[in-house]
Amino acid sequence: MIVAFLALLVPAHADDAKAWRAGNYTFSDELGGFTITGVGGLGTRENPIVVEEELNSSSPVTLVVRTVFPTVDDPAVGNLATSALHIKLLIRNGSGQAWVEFEFELQEILHQPSIFSDGLSFDQRRDDSDIIRSTRFAHFSRDFEPYDRLRFTEGKVDPKERADFSFALTDFTPRWTFYIVQDPRIPSS
Repeated sequence: MIVAFLALLVPAHADDAKAWRAGNYTFSDELGGFTITGVGGLGTRENPIVVEEELNSSSPVTLVVRTVFPTVDDPAVGNLATSALHIKLLIRNGSGQAWVEFEFELQEILHQPSIFSDGLSFDQRRDDSDIIRSTRFAHFSRDFEPYDRLRFTEGKVDPKERADFSFALTDFTPRWTFYIVQDPRIPSS
């Protein structure tokens, strides 16, 4: 048990399958359109899982998240099933276009928005929003039905700049794999 816990403290690294491990989860850019450049952390509020990415376009991309240790009930590690998984995404704009909004959508089944009955959400059980933040956008809105979406507005991310996003996820009927669709929005012409 001590060896397993110590392994969680070692910085994550990419393996041949493009999966980066941190806390109880792996993170992958296998569906394309972006590149993960680093992952670390445990997934708690004090030590969130930090995923560093570069998006190569202004089209939606999908982050694949897989459970590694589903039965670990350790308060020192974020866990969707027993508490909340705290995530911070550091996203560099490699698209060549300015982003004026940014939206995240949760999916338990690829290409199907998360619905209320699947249990996966942006921690919808909490009314307070102090854990939802962005360095580049002043406001956000959360939608729970008929899908789980988090949209950041009133800001801008120019090409080569970075935006940081923080939020928590919960899932009281967890699956081994789920998806976070990341959708940068460009100005309409």
